[in-house]
Amino acid sequence: MRAIGIVLAGGNSKRMRELSNKRAIAAMPIAGSYRSIDFTLSNMSNSHVQKVAVLTQYNSRSLNEHLSSSKWWDFGRKQGGLFLFTPTITVDNGFWYRGTADAIYQNLNFLKNSHEPYVVIASGDGIYKLDYNKVLEYHIAKKADITVVTKRLPSEDQNNRFGCIQIDEDNRIVEFEEKPLIPVSSLVSIGVYVIRRRQLIELIEKAALEERHDFVSDILIRYKSLKRIYSYEIDSYWSNIACADSYYKTNMDFLNIDIRDYFFKRYPDVYSKIDDLPPAKYNASSVVKNSLVSSGCIINGVVENSVLFKKVYVGNNCTIKNSIVLNDVHIGDNTYIENCIVESRDTIQSNTTHIGEEGNVKIVIEKNDRYVL
Repeated sequence: MRAIGIVLAGGNSKRMRELSNKRAIAAMPIAGSYRSIDFTLSNMSNSHVQKVAVLTQYNSRSLNEHLSSSKWWDFGRKQGGLFLFTPTITVDNGFWYRGTADAIYQNLNFLKNSHEPYVVIASGDGIYKLDYNKVLEYHIAKKADITVVTKRLPSEDQNNRFGCIQIDEDNRIVEFEEKPLIPVSSLVSIGVYVIRRRQLIELIEKAALEERHDFVSDILIRYKSLKRIYSYEIDSYWSNIACADSYYKTNMDFLNIDIRDYFFKRYPDVYSKIDDLPPAKYNASSVVKNSLVSSGCIINGVVENSVLFKKVYVGNNCTIKNSIVLNDVHIGDNTYIENCIVESRDTIQSNTTHIGEEGNVKIVIEKNDRYVL
């Protein structure tokens, strides 16, 4: 593909509540065995984007460990590959990334030293499949300056969390409002953009000179009347996990066999870092219904409509319903958990009960006594 990739994975959101205390949003576990950024990197790899930069900042240790080897996404190559960029103190700059445009500006040499004519910019917190080649073909056919990938959401969704877009009959964007209080459109940006590399360098350098740091507000919205900015609408599954309720809903969506098959049984594949773990073990007292149970788990109790990530131990007489249990959790005997997200590496004491309200998921974080020195 005649494009390089940039993945914006440095952000944080208070709407994630305690879940982002340990990790960046792009490193959030998804569907039992994956991370959020796996979907974007898989799209890049499947679209034959051979050179990809991941821009990280907030709480990046977990994300850096996950990306420690590029071979899982087929980026282990002599030319191109996977590049990981964190904020760096230099003679000219002493700031962390002050926004998405500033993150690109601080790594502008990556763009200047590349030779591909186009750039695909994507966020690391979206769950979707997309062939970026089709977006690029559309971008060239429209003679666009910038193409924004969009999705039409149901009216009941929280459209005020996203950039709301209005288009004309030719799909050119005529109005772009970032996170409006009252959304006037159901068409939202999914955080994926295609732009010519030289034009991106020019716009980023101009924004930096004017002390403007956000790609959406200071480039897309500011230039919507001056540049030819088009919408490329998708109709397949897409979800953004930048709030706790959306994260919960996205994981629960994978209990739907149609969504699960779409991601994991249809070409192209979704790739992730592989752990060498034994298969899940279901003991005689276990009962599992409509759930995702990952490798390394040991089940002794009842699990219904739930997602269990790697190395989860469920004790005797336990009941887990409508919940997400993250990696390496030990759940003691006689425990009841419903409508909850259990944080990773927790020890849930025996004979305890955790129940969240429907529509307001409870995040369970217990003091961990398995790793005390």
